[in-house]
Amino acid sequence: MNKPTVEEILAPKPEARPRIYAYSIADMAHHGLLKVGQTTRDVKRRIAEQLKTAAIKNYTVELDESAERDDGTIITDHAVRAALLKKGFTNSELEWMECGVADVKTVLAELRTGQQFTGTRHETFRPRDEQAEAVEQTYAYYHSRWQQDARAVPRFLWNAKMRFGKTFTTYQLAKKLGAKRVLVLTFKPAVEDAWQNDLESHVDFDGWQFLSRNSGRDPSQIDDEKPVVYFGSFQDLLGKDKTGNIKARNGWLHTVNWDLVVFDEYHFGAWRDTAKELFEGEDEAVRRKAEKDEYAAELEDVNEDLTVLSENEVEFLPITTRAYLYLSGTPFKALATGEFIEEQIFNWTYTDEQRAKAEFAESNPGKRNPYAALPQMRLLTYQVPPEITHIASGGEFDEFDLNAFFAANGTGILAQFKYKDEVQKWLNVIRNAPEAPRSLDSLRTGINPPWPYSDTRLLPHLQHSFWFLPNVAACHAMANLLAERHNAFWHEYHVIVAAGTSAGIGLEALPPVRQAVGGGFDTKTITLSCGKLTTGVTVAQWSSILMLRNLKSPETYFQAAFRVQSPWSIRNPNGDNPNEEEILKPVCFVFDFAPTRALRQLSEYGVGLSPGEPNPENAVRELVSFLPVLAYDGANMTQIDAGGILDIAMAGTSATLLARKWESPLLVNVDNATLGRILNDPDAMAAVERIEGWRALGDNIIEVIINKSDKVKELKQKAREGELTKKETKELSDEEKEYKSKRKLVQDKLIKFATRIPAFMYLTDFRENTLQDVITKIEPDLFLTVTGLTVADFHLLVQLKVFNTERMNEAVFAFRRYEDASLRYTGLESHEGLTHYGLYDTVVAKELL
Repeated sequence: MNKPTVEEILAPKPEARPRIYAYSIADMAHHGLLKVGQTTRDVKRRIAEQLKTAAIKNYTVELDESAERDDGTIITDHAVRAALLKKGFTNSELEWMECGVADVKTVLAELRTGQQFTGTRHETFRPRDEQAEAVEQTYAYYHSRWQQDARAVPRFLWNAKMRFGKTFTTYQLAKKLGAKRVLVLTFKPAVEDAWQNDLESHVDFDGWQFLSRNSGRDPSQIDDEKPVVYFGSFQDLLGKDKTGNIKARNGWLHTVNWDLVVFDEYHFGAWRDTAKELFEGEDEAVRRKAEKDEYAAELEDVNEDLTVLSENEVEFLPITTRAYLYLSGTPFKALATGEFIEEQIFNWTYTDEQRAKAEFAESNPGKRNPYAALPQMRLLTYQVPPEITHIASGGEFDEFDLNAFFAANGTGILAQFKYKDEVQKWLNVIRNAPEAPRSLDSLRTGINPPWPYSDTRLLPHLQHSFWFLPNVAACHAMANLLAERHNAFWHEYHVIVAAGTSAGIGLEALPPVRQAVGGGFDTKTITLSCGKLTTGVTVAQWSSILMLRNLKSPETYFQAAFRVQSPWSIRNPNGDNPNEEEILKPVCFVFDFAPTRALRQLSEYGVGLSPGEPNPENAVRELVSFLPVLAYDGANMTQIDAGGILDIAMAGTSATLLARKWESPLLVNVDNATLGRILNDPDAMAAVERIEGWRALGDNIIEVIINKSDKVKELKQKAREGELTKKETKELSDEEKEYKSKRKLVQDKLIKFATRIPAFMYLTDFRENTLQDVITKIEPDLFLTVTGLTVADFHLLVQLKVFNTERMNEAVFAFRRYEDASLRYTGLESHEGLTHYGLYDTVVAKELL
C-alpha cells in the first residue's frame, strides 16, 4: 500500500453545503410539476447531470436555498415532499410534486421554524436596517408619550420615499406594539394589493387577517383572538349617505377601539393640489374622473381643514385609537410648518436610499445588494438656442416658458402646435440633426453637447422614455409631428398617446404602453402624457423622462420624475440560479429644457427634504451628491454643485417670486393651539392688536374663532350620532363658514406683517448677523419704524410659534443669495469682505456658498 503524500495528508476540507432545490421542465409532460431534491454540490451542476442522459435543456431552476436550520440540523428533500403531501399536494412520481414554488418555500419556512403557516406564507426576509430603525424609533416615541400620559394618543410621521417598504415595516411596528386592531386609510385605494400581499405572504404575520370593502368578509365574523388589518379609503370612510350620516356598512368601524391607525400617502391637503397640477392639462372629463376616483369630492371640506393641519384627527375622523402613524413620500407642508417635531419623524429619502446603496456595496463586496436595483437619477438641463426659444421667452429674467412653447390646438389627427416650425427645430436639436440650429457660443467653441437623442452614451437610456407635455392637444400634436414623413428618425419609436378620453380613464391607459414596450429589449417607445400614468403605476422599462411642461411645486415635479426610478432587473436571468439578479437600469435620466426653473425645483426639493438643516446649501449639496446635475449653457456641458444650483435658481428668480416666500401661509401658524397661546397671554394679545389693520377684524376675533371652532366640533360630533335638526344643520354650515373665514382674515393680517420684513432687510446694512439679532439688538428702532411692532412684541410672537422660524430661515437665505447673485452679474459685491450670511436665527459661512 502506497503511503499518502504530504499534499494528501494536508488536503483541504471539501466545501459541502447542503441545498434544497427545485426545477421545472417546459413541456406538457411536466406542466405544473416541480422536481424537489437536495445536494451538497453545486445545484446547477447537479441538475445538469440529472438531465444530461435525457438530453433535456428546456429547464429552469426555480429554487436554490440552504437546507440548514439555525440550530445546525439539516432539512431533507424527503421532509419537504412529506410536508407538501401533508398540505394536500400530489406526488406524481418519484421526486416530482404537483405544486408551485411559493408552496415549496412555505414548507421550507415551516420546517426551519417548526411552525405551521396559513396560505402560502413563504417570505422569511428580515427588516432592513432602516426599516428596523423606523420601528424602534416609533415604538420608543409612543411609549415615552404613554409613560407621560397613559391616555395620550401619540402621532408619528414616516417621511419615506417609494420603495422604502412602508407596508411591511408598518406591520412590523404593529406586531412590536402587540396591536390586535389596525386600521389603514389612504387617499389612493389602488395600493390595496400591496397591503394585502405583504400581510399574507410573510411568515412574521401568520394568523393575521386582512379585511377591506373588496374582501367580501363579514367583519362581525372575524376571529377576535387574531390580529386584523382593515384597509379602507378616506373617500369611502368619510362619505355620507343621503341623510348626511355615516354609511351603514361603515358603522362598525366607528365602534372599534383601534390599536393603531395608519394614514397612507397622507400629504396634509397637498394631495389635492398635486393631483390638480398633474392632471390640469387633461380633458375635463378625465380630470373630473381622476379627482372623483382618487381624490373624491367628499373630501373637499376635509381638505380645507387639513391645509391648516389637523389639530385633532378626531375632528375629521370619528374613531378611537391608541396611536396614529402617518406615511408620506412628500410631507413638505407637515415638515415645514413644524406640525411634527424632530422626535416624531423618521426620514428615509432618495438621498438616504442612494447612500445606503453605495455603503452596502463598499462594506459587503460580493454580497447581493438589496438596494442595487434602485437606479440613481441624473438631471440634465439644456439651454436651447435662442432661435427656437425666443417665441416663448419673457418676464423679468427672460425665462423659457415650456407651456407657451408647446401650445397646441385640436385633437387627434387635427392637432397642431401653435409654433410648429420651432417645435420641429427643437426635435432636430435634441437629436443633433445637421439642420438643427446652434447657439453662437457652440459654433465658436465647436463643442457638441450630449443631446438626448444623439449622444451614444444616452441613447440606450432613451429606448423607452416618457414625455410630459402641457395638455392633451400638445400630446396629439407631438404624435402627429413625429409621424410626419420627413421625421424618419422618430419612426423607429412606437409613439403612444396616453392623454385624453380616447386613451381611457386612469389605469386604462396602461395596457397599450405595456403592449408596445413588451419585454423592452427589442422595442423602442415614447409615451406622451399630460398627467396620466404619473402616479401609482410602474413601467420598469422607462429609463428617462423629458419634462416639457411647467410644474409649480417640487413635489409634483419629482412625483412625475420618480416614475422613471422604478427598478428594472431580471431574477434568475439564465434560468439556473434563482438567487441571481441582473440589473438592467442602474441609472435613469430627467431631461429638462428650462434650466432655471428645473434648478429652482431641485433646490426647493432638497430644502424640503431636510427641514432641520439651517443652511439650505447643505441640504441641496446632500441631494446632488446622489443626483448629479449637468447643465448645458449654450457652450459647455458642466456638472453643477450645490452653490451653482442656488446661484442659478436665485439669480433666475424674479423679485415677485422671491417676495412670495414672505407671502406663504406656511410662514405663520393660525391653528387653534397657536391662537389659544396668544389668547392666554395678555402681552401677546396686546402685540397682535398693534399690527396694522388688526382692529378692523372686529372685537375679540381670536376668541370668536376658537369658540366657533369648538361649536363646530360639537355639532359635527352630534351629526355623527345622527341627531342634528334642520336648524342645527344650517347652524353648522354657517358657523363653519364664518370661523374659517375669520381664521383666513387673521392669517392674511399676519402674512401682511411678514411682508414688511424684506423691506427691513433692504434698509439694514448688517449681513453677518442673524436677522433675529439685527431686529432685537442692533436696529430695533428701524424695525419698529418699518413693521410697526416693537422688538419685544415680535420676539414674543416668535416664541409662541406664531411665525415659523424654519420658513423664515429659508426666505432670508433666498433674499441674501438673490441679492449677491444679482449684483455679481454687474461685477459688484453686495457687501465687500462678507464671509458669513446671517439668516433668521442661524449664521452660515459664505465660503461654503
